Amino acid sequence: MNNIEIEKNIYEDIISHSKELSPIEACGYLVGSENIITKIFPMKNMDQSEDHFTFDPAEQFNVLKMTREQNLSILSVYHSHPISAPVLSQEDLRLLNDPKMVYIIVSLENNETNVKGYRITRNGSTAEINEVKLNIINK
Repeated sequence: MNNIEIEKNIYEDIISHSKELSPIEACGYLVGSENIITKIFPMKNMDQSEDHFTFDPAEQFNVLKMTREQNLSILSVYHSHPISAPVLSQEDLRLLNDPKMVYIIVSLENNETNVKGYRITRNGSTAEINEVKLNIINK
């Protein structure tokens, strides 16, 4: 799967969340079904860092519970790079390991917004990074 659909209002919410928290990295989950993102769950960055994020385990559990109750799936993890490009950092590659998940990065580098999605697959210690096309849809 080399693309994922995301509702326009959700896409705009990701960008807004990233700008609101800058220079701290914003982070959260994107939820939906059948490769269509329909809900956003902005999360607290426990690290309050400009170059790293950690989810609150209680928030993670609550999102997982709500998602299951609504018969949806977590399709994506998003986070921002307030001062760098929308590419996976070495830290991202070390921590992001689910090959089914789309990892979305919102770059705010040079006051410009650039959003990219990636899927990571591993073969031993080697990580293969594939860009995922974000299809913005009106709903």
